[in-house]
Amino acid sequence: MTEQPRYSDATAGSHGRVAGAPWSPGSPAGPHRAARRTIASFGRYDDAERAVDRLSDLGFPVERVAIIGQDLQTVEQVTGKMDYPRAAWRGALSGAVPGALIGWIFGLFNWVNPLITAVLLALYGALIGAVIGAIVGVIVYALQRGRRDFASVTVMRPQRYEVVVDDEVADEAARLLGTGV
Repeated sequence: MTEQPRYSDATAGSHGRVAGAPWSPGSPAGPHRAARRTIASFGRYDDAERAVDRLSDLGFPVERVAIIGQDLQTVEQVTGKMDYPRAAWRGALSGAVPGALIGWIFGLFNWVNPLITAVLLALYGALIGAVIGAIVGVIVYALQRGRRDFASVTVMRPQRYEVVVDDEVADEAARLLGTGV
């Protein structure tokens, strides 16, 4: 990459001029945004992680390296069919946890016997939270009127991982990895 970084006076702070492009998240210890260059691209995060580990083993200043996920893809994995009993169960689980936490916190304010009171109120809170959560879960499911009769989990994942390095040391990093960028 032979493109020179462009400078923008609007982003310049008390540390002088700041490179405007190309840019990726800067080093945490760095006082300004440094131009970065991609030295390697991998299909799996483990491979990118191994490349950075290799740079670290070879004595390279890894605080000037970042792994950036590119080309994000949203994947919604369907986990099962949704019906009234499952909606009630999921609602009950969603309500029991905050109910138990709220009950436990209120139980800690008892000066006489805080441990027993906290446990007892946590159990009552979990029970009441589960009942309320189940009712809300069934109501929400009923309001959807069959438009979404399945449960799912959504994840975002990149298609590739790029190892980028501050421009000043990119040639050295590429040489150490043997990528010859």
